[in-house]
Amino acid sequence: MNTLSMFLLQAAQPQSNGGGYSGLLMIVLIFVVFWLFFIRPQNKRQKEEQKFRESLQKGDDIVTIGGIHGKITDVKETTVVVSIDSNVKIEIEKSAIVATPVQAVKK
Repeated sequence: MNTLSMFLLQAAQPQSNGGGYSGLLMIVLIFVVFWLFFIRPQNKRQKEEQKFRESLQKGDDIVTIGGIHGKITDVKETTVVVSIDSNVKIEIEKSAIVATPVQAVKK
């Protein structure tokens, strides 16, 4: 073997100068970044939506996930009765109500 092939073989072998902690540190750093930018904001948004749904009252104008607009006529534990037209009422789950930007500002 000549010196060039020996050099190339040595260069291809991984170097372990920093120990095993640098890889672990990178994994922890990636997890922290994901938590800060993805998990934490999603949990905050879910808590705000839950608080909004708990604060629904009779007479509030709402919009459902399906796009139905109406006014709450009765509030139950997990559902609400919504009037969508004169003499037309439907009962829907509270989880199917979305907080529109206008509603979020009012609350």
